[in-house]
Amino acid sequence: MNSFNFEDKIRFTKAVFYNFRSIPLPKPFQDGTGGFGQFIPEQGYLELSDDTGMTAHYTVSRAFIKDMLPQILNGETKSYNEWRESLYWKSRNSGFQSTAAVNVGTVDLLMLDILAQRAGKPIHRFLGAEKDWAAAYKGGGSLLLSDEELVEDMCRYVSEGFTTVKFKIGSDQGQNMERDLRRIEKVRAAVGDEIGVAVDANQRWTVEEAVKFAKMAEPYNIAWFEEPIHSADFNGIQKMKELGVKQKISAGESMRISYMYEMYLEKGVDIVQPSLGRMTRIDDLLKIRDMARAAGKEFQSGGRTAYNASFGCLYAENERIEFHAPISEPVHELMLNVPEIRDGKCFVRTDIPGIPVRMNLEKIEAMDALESRTIYLAPKA
Repeated sequence: MNSFNFEDKIRFTKAVFYNFRSIPLPKPFQDGTGGFGQFIPEQGYLELSDDTGMTAHYTVSRAFIKDMLPQILNGETKSYNEWRESLYWKSRNSGFQSTAAVNVGTVDLLMLDILAQRAGKPIHRFLGAEKDWAAAYKGGGSLLLSDEELVEDMCRYVSEGFTTVKFKIGSDQGQNMERDLRRIEKVRAAVGDEIGVAVDANQRWTVEEAVKFAKMAEPYNIAWFEEPIHSADFNGIQKMKELGVKQKISAGESMRISYMYEMYLEKGVDIVQPSLGRMTRIDDLLKIRDMARAAGKEFQSGGRTAYNASFGCLYAENERIEFHAPISEPVHELMLNVPEIRDGKCFVRTDIPGIPVRMNLEKIEAMDALESRTIYLAPKA
């Protein structure tokens, strides 16, 4: 299946939005370009019902409630295809990399949840998956961790059955490559030669700096070098290859539409990495997967693991999802029906139609993190 094509009619009738207060992470998190997290990213949780009695459940932003909800909770009846097309082209002038376009992808996901519930199937089976698990690697490795803490985390991931681990590089605004190399050496020594060790620069460096680092890191057999330069510097990727970078280069979490991945593959990216929660169309995940297969390249996908695992069931065993531990682990503690992690795989629930994951609202309320609950009703047809 390369694209979704559903003519089922949908009329949204009711929405309930649970607005969260800021929920602190157990440990602050930082990457190479100053991405700094003190709180979980989830701002709130939406229950969106249709006129057949189905209710989709998904975490959404306050901007989604302000900008997108009025466009769909308007009493209109449209097919899945009609909703998606009309909303997609309404976002045109904002640009297809914009928050407005990503909100269309969120509606897409909510509609797929409803259609799967109508069919009485978990979403991965509704979309054609033949297995109930997603292969995964585990990443984290904040730059705020000491060397010892970093090694401890990477070893824990291996003990959980993951055969590839990943951590952040770009220490001290990218100026301390020696620290990054020392940490790679320590992790490699701790996990052994049979475990894949990947690194993520979060677009920290120029082409010349990234090439310099790649050459210094050659002795450590890096599994891949993620986002070494600006995510839109396609020619820079090509130049890195021309300058002799030997490691696999990965990129993609910053892009929102499948067309951008054509450029990545043409310019020499070895692993394309779209992210579920950032796509403008959910079936672009499968389009990008198929592009990578046709080009003989690797495919992975990111996003919140609890949700992403259902789509990972549609991938082959060598097409993995990312389990981003510093964020996903704390969020999973606030969720119900999350995948079971065994031997580097995420096993999803098969007994709940649609997307099985729910936020644990009782727990969130007990933490005094539920700021408000607002009900929105569509006008009567």
